[in-house]
Amino acid sequence: MKIGLVKANFPGERRVPLLPKDIKDIKDFKNEILVEEGFGKFLDIDDQEYIDKGCHILSRAEVFAESEAIFSLKLIQPTDYSHLREGQMIIGWTHPFGSGQSFMKEQALPKKLIVVDLDSKSPCIYYENEIFESGIPKGLLYKNSFYAGYAGVIDALLQYGFIPTEETKIAILGSGNVAQGAFSSISKYSSDIRMYYRKTMSIFKENYTKYDIIINGIEIGKDDDPILSLPEQKSLKKGTLIIDVAADAGNTIEGTHFTSMDDPIYENDGKYYYVVPNTPSLIYRNVSQDLSKILSENIFSEDCSRFLSFKS
Repeated sequence: MKIGLVKANFPGERRVPLLPKDIKDIKDFKNEILVEEGFGKFLDIDDQEYIDKGCHILSRAEVFAESEAIFSLKLIQPTDYSHLREGQMIIGWTHPFGSGQSFMKEQALPKKLIVVDLDSKSPCIYYENEIFESGIPKGLLYKNSFYAGYAGVIDALLQYGFIPTEETKIAILGSGNVAQGAFSSISKYSSDIRMYYRKTMSIFKENYTKYDIIINGIEIGKDDDPILSLPEQKSLKKGTLIIDVAADAGNTIEGTHFTSMDDPIYENDGKYYYVVPNTPSLIYRNVSQDLSKILSENIFSEDCSRFLSFKS
């Protein structure tokens, strides 16, 4: 199968998901790799390094036109919608029930795209309103989620202009990879941190007004009640910083909206909110190394025709 790697043009995205050093021998890859020109520029990688490994360098439009499958690390943006062909496969983080809902409705369904979503918890294939097992191991990209929490907390604190002390009261919601990354990051500044899990959320509800910083690492279902409702947020102390490193905008923390790397924090009723959706890209040099090794072994070197087995 011809797989085309395009530079993700999602705002603020700088990760490079396949490095030449991880292409040991193109003959070991069971797919033909087409790479957009300038693909590795954020890591100072020349196109020639991909050519030397047996990849083909093409323009962005040519990659879309000649590839059976398109690998875009982040959600494909509207500027590329016209390039998509009926029945084409899309591999990457599409978030069909999150930020990718519009893409699924406007492109995936009408064009019968085969969407292979690399969700860390449950990677699945989406096709014509049906969901199929992908065969990709669960938790394969857990480090990316860890880095989301780790980098997001650092960035939020710097943007807010504050480094916690032992007097700062901090709550972290969740126990997964994102929450663990957040804890690893903020615990360097303070030990007054309480982690709340879904089973202990009732205790958080009894104490939430005393915290100076609340970090969310949980994504909830679209039909679930928010963990912090709008009335509850009104009860928070003035100046409370809410860092949503799960980027579950409007859900876990009711009423919130996505922010960007260019404008990461907004204020509402004396409380401050950070909801940047692609925080691993803040440390793209670290993350690219991990992503490339894992994806080269589990995606690019295996025959991606296997993602079509649901049709048989």
